[in-house]
Amino acid sequence: MAQSMINFRVEDSEKAAFENVCSELGISISSAYRMFTKKVIREKRIPFDVSVDSFYSDANMKAIDKSLQQLKEGKIVVKTIEELEQMADE
Repeated sequence: MAQSMINFRVEDSEKAAFENVCSELGISISSAYRMFTKKVIREKRIPFDVSVDSFYSDANMKAIDKSLQQLKEGKIVVKTIEELEQMADE
């Protein structure tokens, strides 16, 4: 069966951590990626949840910027539990 090469870049620290996990599992990085590829093909989906971290929502980032500005101005930043919960829900 003909094979193709796939190249991509990752941070050195991520590669090292991934190599360690693969080693503990008794497989190579190539084997891990082949398993991932076969699972994607078989299930026709990414085999884990992919989502945007709600921490970085526009509303939350605006609230953080406002709080930082208040800190720079020497003001105390006060948020009620309700405000914090509302931010978490956005």
